[in-house]
Amino acid sequence: MSIRTPSRSRRPAALLVAGLLLPLPVLAGCGGDSTAGGGLSDATQDIAAAPRSKVADKGALTWAVDALPATYNVFQSDADATSQRVAAAVLPTLFTLDVHGRPQRNADYLTSADVVQREPKQAVLYRLNPRAVWSDGTPVTAADFEAQWKALRGKDSAFWTAGNAGYDRIERVERGADAHEVKVTFAKPYADWAGLFTPLYPRAAMGTGNAFNDSMRKGLAFSAGPFQVAERNDAQGTLALVRNPRWWGDRAKLDRLVLRAVPRDERAAALAGGGLDVAEIAPAAAERIARANEPPRHKGDDANKPAAAAAPAPAAGPDAGLRGLAVHRALEPAYTQLALNGAAGPLSDERVRRAVARAIDRTELARFVLAPLGLPADPLGSHVLVAGQPGYEDNSDALGSPDPGAARDLLADAGWKEGKGEPPRRRPAQAAPEPQRPGRPDDKAELRPPEETPEFGGDGQLPDQQGLDPQGDGKSARDAGGGKGGLAPVRFKDGKKLALRFVLPKGAGAEPLREVGARIARRLDAVGVRTEIVKVEDAGFFKDHVASGDFDLALYSWPASAFPATDARPIFAKPQPAADGSLQVEQNYTRVGTDQIDRLFDQASTELDADAARDLVLRADARIWAAAAAIPLYQRPELVATRRSVANAGAFGLASPRYQDVGFLR
Repeated sequence: MSIRTPSRSRRPAALLVAGLLLPLPVLAGCGGDSTAGGGLSDATQDIAAAPRSKVADKGALTWAVDALPATYNVFQSDADATSQRVAAAVLPTLFTLDVHGRPQRNADYLTSADVVQREPKQAVLYRLNPRAVWSDGTPVTAADFEAQWKALRGKDSAFWTAGNAGYDRIERVERGADAHEVKVTFAKPYADWAGLFTPLYPRAAMGTGNAFNDSMRKGLAFSAGPFQVAERNDAQGTLALVRNPRWWGDRAKLDRLVLRAVPRDERAAALAGGGLDVAEIAPAAAERIARANEPPRHKGDDANKPAAAAAPAPAAGPDAGLRGLAVHRALEPAYTQLALNGAAGPLSDERVRRAVARAIDRTELARFVLAPLGLPADPLGSHVLVAGQPGYEDNSDALGSPDPGAARDLLADAGWKEGKGEPPRRRPAQAAPEPQRPGRPDDKAELRPPEETPEFGGDGQLPDQQGLDPQGDGKSARDAGGGKGGLAPVRFKDGKKLALRFVLPKGAGAEPLREVGARIARRLDAVGVRTEIVKVEDAGFFKDHVASGDFDLALYSWPASAFPATDARPIFAKPQPAADGSLQVEQNYTRVGTDQIDRLFDQASTELDADAARDLVLRADARIWAAAAAIPLYQRPELVATRRSVANAGAFGLASPRYQDVGFLR
């Protein structure tokens, strides 16, 4: 059966595109100017906050992005994170997110927005800010809401949309008592109605398929936000936003907000050279910034200190340009998971999936990634909410705690018995690379023990293994299978060896992802599960392997959402056979789901009582844990460098940026 992965179900296209493969930062220690505490609330946001009165009414700020937008229409399948950033600065955002990721009515656009009727049908009444106008002077009206609904409801194939969730439940959109009221009536109750019509586009951009599909590819001719799109220079990789002269809210502090495409490994140099003012960075760059900003030593400072403890000298040379920068740290609203493909093979057996999940130590991995950054190092316990969001609960007990013994028992119960063993898999440090197999573009690589991995240091231990008790029960890393000597006899069933293909991207920027994968593989070695690390080109990692189902194990990330009943459902929906014989998996690339999980999400999406809806989503989460196909590991770290003169920017965490407040201190 072939696999089909339509993107029609997911509401915001930017979440889909930006969330599929979020690159991990380099796993290295860093210092910074903000110190995250031990509580989860300490890591929800870290920005250089300043009142507007302290921010200058001028200036041009350059902000690093991964790429210039392929489209300015965030409801298209090739929209990306930069598309979403531009939309947030130039288009109506009816609800923004606070520091805990809670939707808040945006008074710049709405004086009120409420469910005014539940029976016989749900109705929402929006009261528009009467000052809200498009950049050509046309008022924002119900006609814009209606055009967007008709474009996104999924009934007209002329509109090439990435999703219709929520819009497909609307029965009609109409003008209310006057030109500033919009009434939306739903054919079926919809709990996440606050997520609709954000961003909002004008009727002219949504009225026809041609306008929707093509008119916003090269530019955006309209605005209804503090900024508007100005010039774009693809050769230089820059896109300039300038003040919108018709903006009725708080005037943007910046004259120009320039988005500049800079590869992540080049951002430290760009910051040092003055080419960037704000940039998300890797921990290695954050550590360089911290060293550059250390105070100078004075004579006698180190007289009574051992040589090894003496403070390093202030940075010189290229890193001198990093002085005057600050590093902001928070937990990002996204998480990294281990995905187990349950479509076929050993992982189609839930007992084997549960064995794999219980063989790994999520706490160890969270410490490995987050502790060196000064961030809370707790493993994520939910598929639907992240730390800091209201209602977050750790439901991982539905799967069980890490327990290699229980993992071995599960494997034995599934019929996978220990064989006579095999020699440890070691390759000489200078071994020639194995040639690629004919017909396969993959780069197969056997795991090397840690002492043969140069980047881990000469003592053969990973940076945080020294003195670490990974199990919390007094067992050594060796006993737990996390270090040297943890290779258990391989398991067999019906003459077949238990071996899983672990697909990971091969690029230099994905090295940290492979380090996490290596730790997981060693844990699996300890219970008799062998892994074949298959390194593939970054560009094809997701489309050609994860989305197509060509993997047994994979690591990738998903974004969190303020509307999990809508946005999490397609990620965990039970795959369904299509009329053409293909398998419709939506965004559930593990190919594992249940009718009960689907029912719980469906019930949550129609429950208008927020507490009851959240309870249904949490019940679905517990059942996703029990299915053991998607294993959340840790919430991703967010590190952002800014010039010390920059105000109201940094690591926003769960919150929406307020672009009109970003600027430079007076």
